[in-house]
Amino acid sequence: MQTITMLLIALGLAMDCFAVSLAIGTCGQIPDLRGKMRLAGHFGIFQAGMTALGWILGGSIIHYVARWDHWIAFALLAYVAFKLLKSGLTRDCEAFYENPSKGKTMVLLSVATSIDAFAVGLSIAFMNVPILLSVFAIGIVSVLLSIIGLFAGHRLSCQFGKRMEIVGALVLLFIAFRVVLTHLGVFA
Repeated sequence: MQTITMLLIALGLAMDCFAVSLAIGTCGQIPDLRGKMRLAGHFGIFQAGMTALGWILGGSIIHYVARWDHWIAFALLAYVAFKLLKSGLTRDCEAFYENPSKGKTMVLLSVATSIDAFAVGLSIAFMNVPILLSVFAIGIVSVLLSIIGLFAGHRLSCQFGKRMEIVGALVLLFIAFRVVLTHLGVFA
């Protein structure tokens, strides 16, 4: 039962990585396999690391972070979504000034997708689920779903062009609003 719980947690956390990767893949600004692997790797590392950090810090700071985590995630995801939307609506515009698998853009995306993993790390401590296996599973599943998202987004972009950037932006906006609405209790 613990293994199933652990895998469901890993899948749940990795869905944000998948959606963001799908959206990033549509903009076609990661030109090579190395860049795709780098971004997916960072998503996995941040997911696993934030889970471990949440578990380590436990209840000592969660009530401070819990007041703002959803707004931080909303702002970061909305920022990326508006960049994709602008790029999708403008013929010659690219979503990112630089390759999103490098520098501050990669860190911003990694943080945006992993904020909820911090709270999950805290809850894992109370669920009697092995933390090392959980962190490993969360990292691996996040990497795998990110790779799938990047390649699927690229494939969709090749077939449907810049319209896929608009779809990707709308998906990210949906996730951003879902994060806030879930925190406010609108969604269970």
